[in-house]
Amino acid sequence: MKFTTVRTRFAPSPTGYMHVGNLRTALYAFLLAKSKGGTFILRIEDTDQERQVEGAVDIIYNTLRETGLVWDEGPDIGGPVGPYIQSQRMGMFKDYALELVEKGAAYYCFCDKERLEEVRTVQQASGMAPRYDGHCRHLTPEEIQAKLDAGIPYVIRQKMPTQGTVTFHDEVYGDITVDCAELDDQILLKTDGMPTYNFANVVDDHTMGITHVVRGSEYLSSTPKYNLLYEAFGWEVPVYIHCAPVMKDATHKLSKRNGDASYEDLVAAGYLKEAVLNYIALLGWSPKGDQEIFSLQELIDAFDIAGISKSPAIFDPQKLRFINASYLRALSAEEFYDKALPWMRRTVHGQSADLRELAGVLQARCEVLSDIPEQVDFIDAVPDYDAGLYTSKKMKTTPQTSLEALEKALPVLEGVQNWTAGDIHEALFALIERLGVKNGWLLYPLRVALSGKQFTPGGGIELCAVLGREESLRRVRDAIAKLS
Repeated sequence: MKFTTVRTRFAPSPTGYMHVGNLRTALYAFLLAKSKGGTFILRIEDTDQERQVEGAVDIIYNTLRETGLVWDEGPDIGGPVGPYIQSQRMGMFKDYALELVEKGAAYYCFCDKERLEEVRTVQQASGMAPRYDGHCRHLTPEEIQAKLDAGIPYVIRQKMPTQGTVTFHDEVYGDITVDCAELDDQILLKTDGMPTYNFANVVDDHTMGITHVVRGSEYLSSTPKYNLLYEAFGWEVPVYIHCAPVMKDATHKLSKRNGDASYEDLVAAGYLKEAVLNYIALLGWSPKGDQEIFSLQELIDAFDIAGISKSPAIFDPQKLRFINASYLRALSAEEFYDKALPWMRRTVHGQSADLRELAGVLQARCEVLSDIPEQVDFIDAVPDYDAGLYTSKKMKTTPQTSLEALEKALPVLEGVQNWTAGDIHEALFALIERLGVKNGWLLYPLRVALSGKQFTPGGGIELCAVLGREESLRRVRDAIAKLS
């Protein structure tokens, strides 16, 4: 690498939620900086006032902080190359644009909207790609001065070479060569004196000392224009790392408009923020070895640009569930209880059930916290169910055998003095051995009697411990009455 100190930046526009691709860009920029002992910078690019959304800057701050992507320099903490909000840096861009005019790398363009629209219409009718036709490229200094003196509005355009090629290197895609004839004379400074995104981006990156630019592959086509600006100023070109898009499937990008989840949506749906970040890291980056579960520090230690793929990454909800489940299993019992309690309370409103016991049952059987409400919706009351639910080919049970099983289990349960899962287990398994039956012959009917459901987060013994002695016995008696 040609830079001795690595400085990366995340430069989002405050236009709403933090989508998955955006967060991945921030993560890779953070990991690259931290893995090299460098500096991670947050810059807010807020010059597109029309698309700006109130509260979006707070979403950016909160998301980065929640996921541990803490910036070393930024709008709220300052730094040596501030301000870090683009709209507060406006004063310098015109001077840089005029410098390019003096160098012959840019020029004044006085074309009005009507003329540009006319040119576009003719080009489209001819099957040509719409682009500026260079009408003002060759105005004489006298013609330019006369128009300036007359107060004719102007923009400043970049003067692209019309012949030859431009080649640049990307760490992911390798060397890319573009025919100069394909490059449009893009606007650098608009009529209101505001810079365009492409121009401000280059100037900000240079003046902030950015050495490595991590961004989406949609910017590959603009990179030759950026490099021509760097060369015109005599500035050193940064190292580029373009990342392929995150896709919903083989042909569709992830899109909030299509109902695809943002980071905030995923957290609201019961995914742990650490799991989301872990999964996003693997969307387009392959670590060495088989490890899939990474702490943030482990990601920093393992990150290598060489692992970034040029192929689009497919967002796989099942893989995210798997990773999230791994994180839930790794929590302490107390940590899981604290996270699970609000989700249990969505359907469990009574106070009699032992929710700590219930959390202990759920932890090994829950992949996402949002699974919990439906799993425990029988705790307050057994839902209405058909006696046919007691029929199970696997357990070899019928309503008739289930009635027999519950009638034999009831007095045994009534005799359990110390109502714990361990003592209940000991008593019921002694009964199973005495009767000479399979475990499921007795325990499956007990599960249905206690829950009114075929599938529950725990078996009959665990549900007894959760529901408590009196409620468990009452439900068994009600089931016997139902089957009788």
